[in-house]
Amino acid sequence: MKRRKLLAIALCTSCSAAGGVAAAPQAMQNDYGGVGLLQTPSARMAPEGTLSLNFNRTTPYSRYSLSLQPFDWFEGVFRYTSISTRDYGPESLSGDQSYKDKAFDLKLRLWQESRWLPAVAVGGRDIAGTGLFSGEYVVASKRVNDFDFSLGLGWGYLGQRGDIDNPLGWLSDSFKERPRPDVGQGGKFSTNTYFHGPAALFGGVQWQTPWAPLQLKLEYEGSDYRKEPGGSTVKQDSPFNFGATWAVNDWLDVHAGWERGNTALFGITLHTDVSGRQPETPKLADPPAERLRRDGERPSAPPDWAEVARRLEQSAGYRVSRIAERERELVIYGEQTRYLHTPLAVGRSARVLDNSAGQDIDWFTIVDSNHGMQLVETSVKRDSFRKLLLEDDDLGPLRRSTEQSSPSPRSEKTLYAAADEKPLTLGAALGYRQSLGGPDSFLLYQFSANVNAEYRLQPGTWLSGQVSGNLLNNFDQFRYDAPSRLPRVRTDIRQYWTTSEVTMPLLQLSHARRLDDDWYGMIYGGYLESMYAGGGGELLWRPLHQEWALGLDLNWVKQRDFAQDFGLRDYDVLTGHLTGYYRPFRDVLATVSVGRYLAGDSGVTFDLAREFDNGVRFGAWATFTNVSSEDFGEGSFDKGIYVTIPFDLMTTASTRSRADIRLAPLTRDGGARLYREFQLYDLTQARNVDMFNKNFRRIAE
Repeated sequence: MKRRKLLAIALCTSCSAAGGVAAAPQAMQNDYGGVGLLQTPSARMAPEGTLSLNFNRTTPYSRYSLSLQPFDWFEGVFRYTSISTRDYGPESLSGDQSYKDKAFDLKLRLWQESRWLPAVAVGGRDIAGTGLFSGEYVVASKRVNDFDFSLGLGWGYLGQRGDIDNPLGWLSDSFKERPRPDVGQGGKFSTNTYFHGPAALFGGVQWQTPWAPLQLKLEYEGSDYRKEPGGSTVKQDSPFNFGATWAVNDWLDVHAGWERGNTALFGITLHTDVSGRQPETPKLADPPAERLRRDGERPSAPPDWAEVARRLEQSAGYRVSRIAERERELVIYGEQTRYLHTPLAVGRSARVLDNSAGQDIDWFTIVDSNHGMQLVETSVKRDSFRKLLLEDDDLGPLRRSTEQSSPSPRSEKTLYAAADEKPLTLGAALGYRQSLGGPDSFLLYQFSANVNAEYRLQPGTWLSGQVSGNLLNNFDQFRYDAPSRLPRVRTDIRQYWTTSEVTMPLLQLSHARRLDDDWYGMIYGGYLESMYAGGGGELLWRPLHQEWALGLDLNWVKQRDFAQDFGLRDYDVLTGHLTGYYRPFRDVLATVSVGRYLAGDSGVTFDLAREFDNGVRFGAWATFTNVSSEDFGEGSFDKGIYVTIPFDLMTTASTRSRADIRLAPLTRDGGARLYREFQLYDLTQARNVDMFNKNFRRIAE
């Protein structure tokens, strides 16, 4: 007991010391995923926009986690823990696979460190899972030169040692005991247990050694390993743990240590900054932007507008349908096919137009469209643009003069109209899908070769399709079908994944159009996704320069055959949602959808996403319907996290394609939605004025 008091006094003293200028230790992931020491968290956060993949092994636990830092004050972790001393289930079901526990963690910083005060954070582990490792904490961290000290108070698994009485017992006697969590089917928020029961101190120090890649850690933890979940027998000879982290390079960290006085730790962390602070991959395969000609270099002959349209597509990525003149304004109507960021495409277009247009033109206007729907027109003042590029003028005058508005009919003279639009677009890509944490194998995967095609029948009407061929998978291990008390709208996923080597996930005819200034509509029909065929329609109200939008979709769908060919099964359902979109802050999108789901259940889906300037999104969703947790099954309700990363960040050629990574603990039938390939909110992203403003600097690239 004496050494515990000495440690607490030392940590408290360090937290009250004045912090000076120091080579601060870098935030490192702990054993559970999330920033901390070894077994314990700290009040530190990773840099905003950091994504980390972690693997750590400390017998009998192997932990696999994904850590997301959407804000500098908020950390989220999704984790699987493999318990080698406990079977997944009956041998007939899962063979010799060990038990896999799923968990979500959250940490929020309450305030930042100042000269005299430490940073303080509050958080919880396993807040909505089975509760095997659930625990809550409050922790403070203070830097002193090369050392970063932390001191915290933990409850639940983090406070099992019970060093001190729960200080919240002063508020109510109910905090003195920790009720047994009512996990039921798992996935529930056992709020009646949070910050309840005995508590324990934890803390430690992280030292940035003189050798920059190496950091050393020493901690005192509050866990009591005599009370491990699932009856595991774990011996603890000491509450002190120590370890080291070696930063191999900018994206790989290796961890090693000695924990519980008798057990070795080994771990690796892969991490990257997706916020846009790091340089993007140079676009070596892109065509060069046209050099802006000076006054005496412009051709005297009238421009060949067909040639101008060709240059606009080559240099600026616009597939031009029409070029027109409005008094002293040159207007380009086109669809962007290459560049993710509109200002970059507009700037490249302005170069082409300035090199081609006569002296009587003062403004260049680009009318962006998508599948025949006019979305937004962007007008650039010619002389401000020339001053920026030729005279190294400040970006401010051009920004203030650039206008964005809803396209509207005006009197204009047509200079060029495309004779015929390129009707057919073909593409090929490598596909990947996975299932994590199932009884057959921890990881089930498939790599596929996907061929995509789109045929434009006329502006606003198109036929889209995809054929997918298996390349490599381990589906020979995929034997388990989850039980269900609901119509099997998603839990037949095994049959859909394993029945055929070649599938047709999509074959859809769509028609979309702009109905009014801020109204868009779409109807569609065909084989809408891998499991459902049918038809439906969508209506979207999305006013320009506003932070909200409202959409409504209604669909009648029928289940497809497992082979994903042209056959259909007996089950059909009417499904649809009323969806509200709102941006409380310019880079945060909150979405609420109310309606009927594929199993016939009714309810609401909440979705919250952070979008960075470069288009990367971190998000999470949760769906609650009128299906009870018992009928839903394991997990109690549908939930998950996702990351969307533009390929433009990683490729040497500009592209508008994205990689979508979705992690859901389980596949269940309750709260299941139709996966539509085209949604109006996505098709109208050019109306996201905030994204245009955040990337306006790209107009000069």
